[in-house]
Amino acid sequence: MFSLILNQNENRYTMNGLKNRITCLMMLGAAFTTSAAFASEGVEVDHLGVNNTLVRITGDGRYLLLPVQESNDEAKVDVLVDGKIDKTINVRLAKSKVDYLVPFDLAPYKDHSVLLNIITTQDRSNIREVKEDACWSNLTLSDTFDTANKEYYRPVYHHTPQYGWMNDPNGMFYKDGEWHLYYQWNPYGSKWQNMTWGHSSSKDLVNWEHHPMVIEANGLGAVFSGSSVVDKENTAGFGKDAVISLYTSAGRSQVQSLAHSEDNGQTFTIYPGNPIITLESEARDPNMFWDEANKQWVLSLAHALDHEMLFFTSHDLKEWTLQSSFGKGIGAQDGVWECPDLFKLKIDGTGEEKWVLVCNINPGGPFGGSATQYFVGDFDGKTFKADTDATGKIATKWMDYGKDHYATVSWSDAPDNRRTLIGWMSNWQYAAEVPTLQFRSSNTLPREAALFKGDDGQIYMSSAPSPELLKLRGKLTLNVSNKSVGRKAREFALPSSNGGVCEILLDVECKKGETVDIKFANKAGESVTMKYDSSKNTLSFDRRHSGIVDFSQDFPAVTVAPTFDNGNSVSLRIFIDKASMEVFGNDGKFVMTNLVFPTMPYSIISVAAEGHKARIDNLKIYSIN
Repeated sequence: MFSLILNQNENRYTMNGLKNRITCLMMLGAAFTTSAAFASEGVEVDHLGVNNTLVRITGDGRYLLLPVQESNDEAKVDVLVDGKIDKTINVRLAKSKVDYLVPFDLAPYKDHSVLLNIITTQDRSNIREVKEDACWSNLTLSDTFDTANKEYYRPVYHHTPQYGWMNDPNGMFYKDGEWHLYYQWNPYGSKWQNMTWGHSSSKDLVNWEHHPMVIEANGLGAVFSGSSVVDKENTAGFGKDAVISLYTSAGRSQVQSLAHSEDNGQTFTIYPGNPIITLESEARDPNMFWDEANKQWVLSLAHALDHEMLFFTSHDLKEWTLQSSFGKGIGAQDGVWECPDLFKLKIDGTGEEKWVLVCNINPGGPFGGSATQYFVGDFDGKTFKADTDATGKIATKWMDYGKDHYATVSWSDAPDNRRTLIGWMSNWQYAAEVPTLQFRSSNTLPREAALFKGDDGQIYMSSAPSPELLKLRGKLTLNVSNKSVGRKAREFALPSSNGGVCEILLDVECKKGETVDIKFANKAGESVTMKYDSSKNTLSFDRRHSGIVDFSQDFPAVTVAPTFDNGNSVSLRIFIDKASMEVFGNDGKFVMTNLVFPTMPYSIISVAAEGHKARIDNLKIYSIN
């Protein structure tokens, strides 16, 4: 599914192969002196003190492979090219063991002198202790870096980086038949640090091709989240149909910067006039769109610590005027406000349109940690005004009722006036502690946003799976209907291929006031239990016994979603991947996204009723291609 491999030829080393090669080189006699040593051929290590080491590249190789130990402190690494600092990165260089290797790409520095000036923070009594660190003997040059999947919990069909840490999706746009997805990426480890924009693209929202990073840190700071648009009328002066991206430069302060691309987002040129927006307080994650009604660009910016969104307008994407703010004292206020998005949608079954303001917050989600709230209202080109409920209050509404859905934003210029969104599938409470090493975090499945009127008269946003996801369906492994169920559960087998990943369609009905339990279990006794309560019109998701849960006290949890239906039935579409379950209910009127880490795939789905008998109107299970 992920077609771009960083290997430049077919002579691939596996991670274990690299370690064996390094060990052999050391056994063959890499010589140590009082101040210098060779870690492997072409890599010279020179210890200057207990906290300062120089690594000089004297040989050839596409990559310098850096050994990482996640439990170690970060080392500051200044990369000097011909004696001048080119960039600074932070890496958890291995001390007592090597968890994995990450590649530092030397291709941009071919025919130049490269020196790494490394500053560590560990307390040491002498240089002899420093020399014993595992990182120095495991540094090596290689023409290849193996990105093949080594992780049991790597998703089969969700987008995820080939290696390293990922959080917010950002800068997404559609152009010339391709969906471009950028994301917050640390290429030098699987914990948050070294924020850059990673890049993937897809022609079908299912199969993703990985590309090199496009925007890296510079003198203004690391590269945080932002957005991209296609400048169809050359308003910015970089050329017709140029891709313009705005992002947050995060150094000592947070300012907004601009970059543009003339090759459909494969490479970007940083605007020399950056920063283009500066404020006296913390603000981030610019998100812009073309306002056709008022012939202007509109920008939403998260005034993070003030718990509000700021709105700017512009005619050239460079000069921005602050017009208004929204949010103080409104909605969920417990955490910082981040990653805004503002767009217009039609209300299903009517000709009416309303504006939606997406506001991601951390913490303050309904079940702890990070989550995505939204507001429905009106926008006149300068000011957003949220709708009120019957009591005159602005209701807090949630896009997803799971614990693992955050930083959700949409693609600009999507075809057929679609509003297609994607989120980060994790939670800041434990994102750095989940049981993976080679990579951390995936994206949610892409979703289509729409509006509907609830029975309470309020307007809500639905999120249904994008139609392209039908392409994932493989064999129909189960097809049953009109089956009654009672206290004794009916059990059905789940597919075993591809690690048990599958798609499930389930429609159940029960008498008003009764409940139905839907349980996913494996032979290890691990399970997820969903409970449909027809009296409360809710669906709950209990992952407290789902598998590995002890890496964080915040992970074992029960989440609950309203079904937005006062009847006595519920319709579910459930996607199971290696480490996640996404539940879309009643055509996306409610969604729950939760990570799970079973030690073996769930093999059984069972349905039972509490009270009188219930009925399975429909149950279909598809394997995943």
